[in-house]
Amino acid sequence: MYHQLMIAPYLTTGIGSLPHEDAEAAVTLILGTFDIPFWPQLPRVSFREQMIPQYSEGLPFIRVDSQKKTTWVNRSGSDELERFYETYNENTRIAISENFAEGLHTFLRVTKGRKFKWLKGHVTGPLTFTLGLNDYQGKPVYYDEELREVYLMGLQAKARWQIDALKAKAEQVVIFIDEPIASALGSTSYMSVAREEALRLLKALAQTIKELGAIPGIHCCGRAEWPLLMESGAQILSFDAYDYGDTLAIYQAETEAFLKSGGILAWGIVPTTDAINSETEESLYALYMRRFEKLSSVLPADLLRKNILLTPSCGTGSLSEAETIKAFELLIRLKESLA
Repeated sequence: MYHQLMIAPYLTTGIGSLPHEDAEAAVTLILGTFDIPFWPQLPRVSFREQMIPQYSEGLPFIRVDSQKKTTWVNRSGSDELERFYETYNENTRIAISENFAEGLHTFLRVTKGRKFKWLKGHVTGPLTFTLGLNDYQGKPVYYDEELREVYLMGLQAKARWQIDALKAKAEQVVIFIDEPIASALGSTSYMSVAREEALRLLKALAQTIKELGAIPGIHCCGRAEWPLLMESGAQILSFDAYDYGDTLAIYQAETEAFLKSGGILAWGIVPTTDAINSETEESLYALYMRRFEKLSSVLPADLLRKNILLTPSCGTGSLSEAETIKAFELLIRLKESLA
């Protein structure tokens, strides 16, 4: 059952990472830019702020070496798993400390005493987490059925803790499940990942977010099997409209059903690659119109217009600070041209 999303068309938000090493500068930029502010992930501050390490804290068997920039699972003879089971229940919260998320804690401090209509957070998706985290033999822990479930439980607990922290400041909280690996499902490397199991994991995390009264979104910055993500229970589908904007048209029926059931498309129309250096306000507006016309040739244009957010195509962590500012400024100008 979808909550009714009262999001005005063309509101802006971001995906997560920024290139800043000064957390307060990153937060200030976000607060001055986006309609729906979000806390920044800062991978240049620490390796621990990368997608998998950031959500690994407190989970059994995971080891993080910030110096060597590696994360792995050491399923030793310790009692970590037993202790996890003993303390875990459906209401468990596992904190994300400042040591793993300086951007989050700086955001919470800078906004102390403020109230927002909307705030956005993010959590690494269970597929990306378990397929991107290897055991000592180099095998993804996804293929260890017990650990796959344990790490799903851990991500649910991280989401609960984060929602509590953001709900204290906002009328409504959005949490994006970041699943970049969804673009590789079905490829030779991941042929053994069953669609049914992938969908179960995504649904479980999305449902946890809903149970806390927040809005689940899902983000993939590649070319994915979009119906899988639409069926996940996420109410916002965030996609790279800059490079893959035409791909939703392939799934006409599923996309229309998603929108008619209350879903929103977050158009990642501003590039977060080197392409940003060659784009202008005029070129992005022209690209957006081409993408919109393509999709509206198979879907009702009014349905598309009223269910749209605008975002960068992905996080800007790989850009420079100057390129990030340019991307954000172009997003604001595009909104002004469309709204």
